[in-house]
Amino acid sequence: MQQEELEVATRGQGLYEVTRDVQRFVAHSGAAQGLLTLFVRHTSCSLLIQENADPEVQTDLLAYFARLVPPSSHPDMGYLRHTYEGPDDMPAHIKAAMMPVSLSIPVSEGQMVLGTWQGIYLFEHRDAPHNRRIFAHLS
Repeated sequence: MQQEELEVATRGQGLYEVTRDVQRFVAHSGAAQGLLTLFVRHTSCSLLIQENADPEVQTDLLAYFARLVPPSSHPDMGYLRHTYEGPDDMPAHIKAAMMPVSLSIPVSEGQMVLGTWQGIYLFEHRDAPHNRRIFAHLS
């Protein structure tokens, strides 16, 4: 069993690929096979496995979720009460509630079992930069 905490510095809303950092953890673990669990320790960001070949995928995901859950300052979102940290606060929590905060990825022959175009992303839902922590556990 191996454990490590990975830190990801974000620059605001967006998808931040962490595949290489996670693979580095897997390689240093020395495990030939097992199950990798990733868990983000925050309530306003998510973890995703998504296509990493075409950057337009990330652009379209950001645009879609911005339309699906606009800032609390938007007229359609006037019912929101939790706005203590700004108009992106509660919408970030809603997005995080809709997407995973943990992932399970098989490891075989010392490599994560991901598809050809799959990458691991931290999906930041807040406007301001944050230092996010992902806890990695390989058993």
